Amino acid sequence: MENNSRKWMVLAATIFIQAFTGTNFDFSAYSCVLKYALGLSQVQLNYLATASDFGKALGWCSGLALQRLPVWVVLFISAFMGFLGYGLQWLVVHNVISLPYFVVVLLCFMDGVSICWFNTVCFVLCSRNFPSSRPLALALSVSFNGLSAALYNLMADALNPSSRAFYLVLNALVPILISVFALFPILCQSPEDPPTVDSVKRDQPIFIALNILAVITGLYLLLLHSTNSFSSCMILFGTICLLILNFGIPHFLTPSRGVHNTIYSMFNGKSSGFTLPDTTEDLDLQQELLKGEHASSDLTSPRKYGERSPYGYLEEDSRTSQRGCDSLLGKDRLFSINEEHKPHALVRSLDFWLYYAAYFCGGTIGLVYSNNLGQISESLGLNSMTTTLITLYSSFSFFGRLLAAGPDFIKNKVCFARTGWMAIMLLPTPLAFFLLASSSSAMVLKLGTSLIGLSSGFLFAGAVSITSELFGPNSVGVNHNILITNIPIGSLVYGFLAATVYDGNGSPGLVSTSSPIVCIGKECYFTTFLWWGFIAILGVASSFLLFFRTRHAYYRYEQNQM
Repeated sequence: MENNSRKWMVLAATIFIQAFTGTNFDFSAYSCVLKYALGLSQVQLNYLATASDFGKALGWCSGLALQRLPVWVVLFISAFMGFLGYGLQWLVVHNVISLPYFVVVLLCFMDGVSICWFNTVCFVLCSRNFPSSRPLALALSVSFNGLSAALYNLMADALNPSSRAFYLVLNALVPILISVFALFPILCQSPEDPPTVDSVKRDQPIFIALNILAVITGLYLLLLHSTNSFSSCMILFGTICLLILNFGIPHFLTPSRGVHNTIYSMFNGKSSGFTLPDTTEDLDLQQELLKGEHASSDLTSPRKYGERSPYGYLEEDSRTSQRGCDSLLGKDRLFSINEEHKPHALVRSLDFWLYYAAYFCGGTIGLVYSNNLGQISESLGLNSMTTTLITLYSSFSFFGRLLAAGPDFIKNKVCFARTGWMAIMLLPTPLAFFLLASSSSAMVLKLGTSLIGLSSGFLFAGAVSITSELFGPNSVGVNHNILITNIPIGSLVYGFLAATVYDGNGSPGLVSTSSPIVCIGKECYFTTFLWWGFIAILGVASSFLLFFRTRHAYYRYEQNQM
């Protein structure tokens, strides 16, 4: 029982870490200050945001560090990198020191590496403490990363509402304080015990309660608005209290075996319309794999065309392939999910590139939109709405991330491929961009921001599970890092497009002709929104094509679990 309570403390600690280390989401809050202090064009400012996203390219380094160093050491290395990167930028903005532009770019890159390392620490902690419920633990923990911008808005409004540069101070100091706070639960981790069916059943109602608390937390931040520093303090205090409840709920909801069986039957009964994920089969399979009952020769032996692979692909003879769309949907498609793909096999897979295109044209374009919120609101004369828009994007990204766990909760009642959920959740993105292009009203701006946040949040949180299912759970670390290379590429391409249109329609500032270019009016982002909308349609098309190619694999997998 003591070990069981300790793992929930670790999960609550990862929730705190995720909630306060998504510092890249508040870039648009201080981007204008950085732009004017350094005298940058919009294109140069875009390179700073891109540099932060390029930090994700070094995500694999955190995995190597965790193989050689304790988790808490890697945690504080992450915090120190963020402290150095954001702290020096704050000194530059206040003219305490002077640094060349390329050094500031490197500082932004360091910030991105810091965020990626924090995420890896949380991933490892969830995997170690919840080996049989890893998707649920990861989805819950990662969801809170979407609340970071809203929390930093509250802290800035409460402590120093007159300075946008104060966000840099918060980004530098808060992750260090949170790392100290999370240190005790991490050091008190229980030894890794093999999962049992009883432990899986005992965990499921607690995950339900924690997800309900997460929804309450998101609604609390979304519906309550601060009007002054005092109200911001009160809302922030209430949010922290809700986060602390994540430590207490598992303790109070750990019932005796008889009480637990009653709760489990209530949620998992056949008459219920809502079901908990049944992980018993996955647990049994995991134990069989640990015993070595599956021979590796089946994975490496050559097969003839048309022969069914026991773990995945059904290779089709070109003589039986159909023409046109049917050929595209059927060629080399997955026969079952969870087959392991090494990188060389991954890049030769059509399913991977469809998945890559969906992410590139869906979630990544939403991230670039959030980086431009400061300039978008300024161009429409709505400077005072910047923090509101950031909070909206943050809150709806949080809800989107929570929805990513939905397929795991209802899979016993609804047999639907996770790639299908992804395709549906990408639909709001092009709709939002076309709405933004059609009107410059404050209401449309809020609606579009909310839709984009919801859609991109779902993809960010669900991507790890999708990558694991399509290309193998054992290779997910490498394969997912290959997938997210689309983020820095998209940040560069989409951001450069937006910056070029912005600078092309702008004029030098009022101070002098050498001042940064400022664009005021609907035309500053009208063309950009149209382009982004059409690109997002390509993402939706790619996701639906991926769904049609993989739905049969998901169906066969579900049939085998019955």
